[in-house]
Amino acid sequence: MSSTEGATEGARAATVNLPRSLVALFPGADRRMEARGATVLDVIRDLDTRVPGLANRVLDAGPSLRTHLNVFVDGEQVGLDAAVRPGARVHVIPAVSGG
Repeated sequence: MSSTEGATEGARAATVNLPRSLVALFPGADRRMEARGATVLDVIRDLDTRVPGLANRVLDAGPSLRTHLNVFVDGEQVGLDAAVRPGARVHVIPAVSGG
């Protein structure tokens, strides 16, 4: 069993909403997908099993969330170690800056 399978086995399901700019990099990927994981990091790794390379676009070494992205679980901004409850809604949103 791979470490990804171990991380998601028996884990919780969530609905993940991805930004159009990220999905555009992966032909055939959907903006809304179901994913399993006890934490945000587990959910991202689960998505990466179906959309290879997605984690590389969302995560930096460490792992840590790339600085130009924010993640929200049920409307609350969170980090990679945040718990994901059954039925949670996860949004990956590009950071906005300007002046």
